[in-house]
Amino acid sequence: MRLTDQVLDNSLGPAAKDFEKVFYNSAMAGSRTRSVILMKHIIESGYLGNSEIYAIDGLAASGLRARRWLNELPSDYAERLRVTICDLNANSLEWAMMNHKQFPPEHGQGILTARQGDLRTAVLDQGWHWVDVDPFGSPMPFLDTAIQSLARRAILEVSATDTAALTGSSRTALLRRYGARVKTDGLAHDSGMRVLLACIARNAARHDRCIQPIMSIWDSHHLRVSMKVIKSVEISNKLEENLGWRISEPNKEETQASIDAKLTPPSSMESLPMHCFLPLSYSVSRKDKRVSGPLWVGPIGDSEVMSSFTEEQAISMCTKKFEKDNLLSWVERDFELQKRKVLRSIRYIEQEAEVADCGNLILTDDLASWLNQGSPPSPNKMIELIKEKGFKAARSHYSKPSFRTDAPWDIIVECLNKSQPPI
Repeated sequence: MRLTDQVLDNSLGPAAKDFEKVFYNSAMAGSRTRSVILMKHIIESGYLGNSEIYAIDGLAASGLRARRWLNELPSDYAERLRVTICDLNANSLEWAMMNHKQFPPEHGQGILTARQGDLRTAVLDQGWHWVDVDPFGSPMPFLDTAIQSLARRAILEVSATDTAALTGSSRTALLRRYGARVKTDGLAHDSGMRVLLACIARNAARHDRCIQPIMSIWDSHHLRVSMKVIKSVEISNKLEENLGWRISEPNKEETQASIDAKLTPPSSMESLPMHCFLPLSYSVSRKDKRVSGPLWVGPIGDSEVMSSFTEEQAISMCTKKFEKDNLLSWVERDFELQKRKVLRSIRYIEQEAEVADCGNLILTDDLASWLNQGSPPSPNKMIELIKEKGFKAARSHYSKPSFRTDAPWDIIVECLNKSQPPI
């Protein structure tokens, strides 16, 4: 049976933080599910060629992410994988390999090997097509060597659990680790995610590489960004075009500058937006508490990739039909609950695909208060009204009621007024 996260998923958060014990975090099960679906799409697309794929789960702990790649991918994809799990903890690697031997993939394809040591040195042994960096805390210490180790065309996935820093709650840690600031408002997690992307992009550019984000997720206690990394001096030289600032409560001059830089859709100044992006070249004050950045102002996802996160795909790859005689002695309801967890982990990603290139993230609760409306509108109602106006809009995979759109601010205000019940 494909029971990996399911076998251990009996508590929230890490099962153990003691170095001598095997670290397992059930709260990352959704992240592992998304990684499996993402890998299938990337292999299918031909982006990584047609030969062997060298992948490393860099801070593997229990090794479940790598084992799920092998267990849940179709056999013809899994047979191309040469997967390494790397960790400092020998007990973790021994446990992972023992379980791999006892519960191998049903199709029997793919190769899994273990490497004890520090990812920062182990990763430099060869060129990797897929590198996963999922540390306890900040990923910054691992980024430089991880990027250097990548093949000319590769996938880099990075997790960050130091959300207190990235979202601005711990300002000194944010400045020290990421060289940025973030306003602690409703968009703090989106801003933090963009700060992380900006740091990765700058690091990649130092090695003549560029990043193309394909999926960015805020999920419970962590931020997760996935990207294509390509060797290209020409594109790396254009790094600054994707870096800038986010301004809360912008004035007319700032709003116009954002429009001129094509970071905000053209609109009148009758009503000013809640926030906007500004190019990196725009002069901001370090004392201005409205400012977040430097951060990534380009797209944080790829529509083709995100559209592959369908319910059918998740169910067929990452769930199992009820079997009376199963490893866990589960009843049918247990299988159904596990299926719901899997579907919840990809909720709204497929919908958001059509607005992956839209930087305008609107929190409906904030929208109502900003425009002094009585009650927050339904995101679905706002999306319906905006689409009727001929613009793109879709629910966001964000932990607060929200949507992304390319509509000008005037249209958003007009649709908000229409969404309100008659007095």
